[in-house]
Amino acid sequence: MPSVKKNIVFRIVYEALNLLIPFVTTPYVARVLGADGVGNYSYTYSILVYFMIFGALGTMTYGSREISQNRDDKEKLSFLFWGIESVSVITSSISLCLWTVLICISNEYKYYFMALTPFLLSTMLDVSWFFNGLEQIKKLVFRDTIIKIAATISLFLFVRSPRDIYVYCLIYSCFSLLGSVSTWMLLPGMIKFTGFKNLEIKRHFRQSLVYFIPTIAISIYTVLDKTLIGIITRNSYQNGYYEEATKLIAVLKVFAYSAINSVLTVRVSYLFKNKEYDEIKKIINKSIDLILMLSVGAAFGVIGIAENFIPIYLGEEFTPAVVILCVMSPLVIIVGVSHCLGSQYYTPSGKRSQSSKYIITGAAINLLLNLLLIPKYDALGAVIATLIAEMTISFLYVKMSNGFMSFIYIFTCLWKKLIAGAIMFGLVYFTGKMFSNHFVVLLQIFIGLVAYPLILVIFKDNTIKDMWNIIFSKNTLDSKGVI
Repeated sequence: MPSVKKNIVFRIVYEALNLLIPFVTTPYVARVLGADGVGNYSYTYSILVYFMIFGALGTMTYGSREISQNRDDKEKLSFLFWGIESVSVITSSISLCLWTVLICISNEYKYYFMALTPFLLSTMLDVSWFFNGLEQIKKLVFRDTIIKIAATISLFLFVRSPRDIYVYCLIYSCFSLLGSVSTWMLLPGMIKFTGFKNLEIKRHFRQSLVYFIPTIAISIYTVLDKTLIGIITRNSYQNGYYEEATKLIAVLKVFAYSAINSVLTVRVSYLFKNKEYDEIKKIINKSIDLILMLSVGAAFGVIGIAENFIPIYLGEEFTPAVVILCVMSPLVIIVGVSHCLGSQYYTPSGKRSQSSKYIITGAAINLLLNLLLIPKYDALGAVIATLIAEMTISFLYVKMSNGFMSFIYIFTCLWKKLIAGAIMFGLVYFTGKMFSNHFVVLLQIFIGLVAYPLILVIFKDNTIKDMWNIIFSKNTLDSKGVI
């Protein structure tokens, strides 16, 4: 069985690259394209996402789960692969036809939509779910690393002025397609062609729909907010501020929990099949503790540096994004809880339809609040709506988790971290007030990175020790998956 510990290390390296590349490219793009260009990209890409979601139809999560639970049967793996991929091809083809109609009837954004089209082909051909299900993380990490580096180099070479916004769209969409195509080169020897009989396409379609519904609901408060900002405000600058703030929050989310959940979801699916519930609970408890430590530190840290960081990092044009970023920062903590339970309990246990109800509830709240708040508060209204929606979902996830998680356990893990985060914030914030040069942000970050874990150690919080063991101990996260 693949080593979970090694997979987490590979994921951490990969996610570190995901942190580094946006960190390097975002200030360049913000200055070259400006808030207006970034806003137009954000708005048009948000529309594309709906077509991509329909094209994928939940096959990423469903496919990983099916492959994980049947990975010991080599014959069945081939039938599963071709059956699930056939569903993706059919739905993506329909989506591509509808997208072509949109391009034909569009005026203002026609060329944006055309440049983004390869993203849909990428969705059709993306079979990374197969490798995720087999826990073959190393292969995906190597491939994606090469693709991302090549895309970044192309960005700096060919995007040089606001007029290159279409080139910017084309670079990322084409490299996304290249990444999906390259995945197929890893398949020979792992599966065989089974023909088009007995693929159970109807069954896979029905099962994928179970995962598709929550994906649509999630898109309401991760994508629809950008669409509504564009439609209601008719101000691409507002979308530009919101886009850059969400990019920074996305970076924090990657840092806080993406690597952990992406690896452990597959392992927990395997444990659920073998009904090893005690081991599953241990993994979820340790994961929540670790995620809360990282997310609290990230949230308080970014609030502390935002006032100095945004003008230096993105340029003075993006100063209005400071307030948006600060208000949005608690999302890292709130979503960390729901994402952990979604990835390590609801999905692997087959309770995705149950979690869908909670997501739909949050999505409905978010949509209503967006319509009420965006006209009055612009992009900030969308942030407030998202916060309330995410808190609702996390509350329901914990309450209905059948004892795999509790509010008492979360509070027990959280209170020391919140105090440590608040103290760290004070140190970071007042350091920023004391100095006015461009290097103050580096000093603030250094102080935060040193102060936060040190305060946790003083408070005798064991999470630092657990994190050290996960990375360096030879006996962690292998065998049955015990942390």
